[in-house]
Amino acid sequence: MLAAYSRLRPCVEGNTTFYAVPDTRTVQRWNEATPPEFRFVFKLPRRITHDLRLRNCGTELHEFVSRLEPLGERLGPTFAQLPPSFGPNDLGVLASFLAALPSDRPWGVEVRHREFFVGGTFEQDLDELLRTHNVNRVIMDARCVHAGPADTPAEIDEIRTKPNLPVRPVATSSSPVVRFIGQTRAEANPEFWKPWVETCARWVAQGLEPYVFIHTPDNVESPALAGAFAAEVERHHLHGV
Repeated sequence: MLAAYSRLRPCVEGNTTFYAVPDTRTVQRWNEATPPEFRFVFKLPRRITHDLRLRNCGTELHEFVSRLEPLGERLGPTFAQLPPSFGPNDLGVLASFLAALPSDRPWGVEVRHREFFVGGTFEQDLDELLRTHNVNRVIMDARCVHAGPADTPAEIDEIRTKPNLPVRPVATSSSPVVRFIGQTRAEANPEFWKPWVETCARWVAQGLEPYVFIHTPDNVESPALAGAFAAEVERHHLHGV
């Protein structure tokens, strides 16, 4: 499926790495199945982000980085999805962790603590920290799914697990990442992603390389929706409409 997908879309969000470090043969298969211009955006293992909370994780980080090394230029931003309990008091830990990251690939951080979304000092400190280390802020936009129905088990699970946080369309490095969580009904999504079309077109005009992933509760229509979104961004970038 990865080989077929890579002919349709230019990148994929690798969620499986959150749960386990892939073995060497799996990484080799990913490499063989995709063209050189394809990009993987992986999550760091939860062992690093949730169990160790970025503390004393040098061995685990080295193992993960080394395992993905064969993918080379196929590596897009690798990001740490941090738990909601990782808050302002942990910024010093985050600073030490970012300082230790290898500089040969792009990185990102997704936070979920509400104090980082209210426009105050803590949010400013976070954004400045990410800019200092040239790290992208990963932005999750779950407003669409929370505005929709909760009729299926997949919809109920998405609404339960995806916090409905304020959206901050900020770019702290050259490859901002947007994770748009949409509705099962495909036609409901464009109205909610419309602001992102303008934002991403502006980023492209500024020379940035945004990564946008369009999710739905069952992800059946996600590849087609991603293509529709990309086409809208291209039209807006080229023609302003």
